[in-house]
Amino acid sequence: MRRLLVAGNWKMHGTRQSVDSLLEGLNQQDWPDNVDLMVAPPALYIQHCLERLAGSPLYVGGQSCAYQAEPGALTGEISAAQLRDVGCEFVLVGHSERRSLFGETDEVVRKKFAAALACGLRPVLCVGETLEQRDAGQTAEVVGTQLKVILDAFGVGGLAQGVVAYEPVWAIGTGLTAEPDQAQDVHAMIRARLAMLDDEQAQLVQIVYGGSVKADNAEALFAMPDIDGGLVGGASLNADEFGAIARAAGRV
Repeated sequence: MRRLLVAGNWKMHGTRQSVDSLLEGLNQQDWPDNVDLMVAPPALYIQHCLERLAGSPLYVGGQSCAYQAEPGALTGEISAAQLRDVGCEFVLVGHSERRSLFGETDEVVRKKFAAALACGLRPVLCVGETLEQRDAGQTAEVVGTQLKVILDAFGVGGLAQGVVAYEPVWAIGTGLTAEPDQAQDVHAMIRARLAMLDDEQAQLVQIVYGGSVKADNAEALFAMPDIDGGLVGGASLNADEFGAIARAAGRV
């Protein structure tokens, strides 16, 4: 039985004051005990979050990592080993903003996924299509290509050590959300592709949905058979909203 995961990506938001306020709110939430929970703050605040959330059920993760695991001359980068060293459990890999704004190719994403696994982190592999690609009927092709580079390198078993996050690019930060059955169709397609290679491992892979997940749509999304939780953006910056999303997952 797959556990659901609710993860919050804070992106480049937060100051010392606002992060403290958010952490105080998170520590006041009634968290479900049947759901995996994680927040990914900006790197500057990871250590502070680890300290303030100690004793809570929330894991802390990184928003990205370097493409090499070992130390090196990569000014400004943070390695997966460093994230693991301070206590992180997860790291996002291949988020659409990293792909589109920073030019991360599928090969770079593969290297980052490898670095995360090598260092004992659970990589959260983000995949998804743009609105133009969706309108052109290319969702399966685009998502399949993004998955293939990971599957070719690590197989379904390797992917099962991480998480797949289906994030339709057109729904990230726009207020638009795929209808539950639309999201389920893509999640089912992803799992079917994995099952063609290894059905047993495919049933173990957590596939979460990201794209304007909120408290008022979370339960309907998470009730779908192949949607194993959510990667939450803006709503994760509000402790009560994020807590409500987590509790919705706990009711499924």
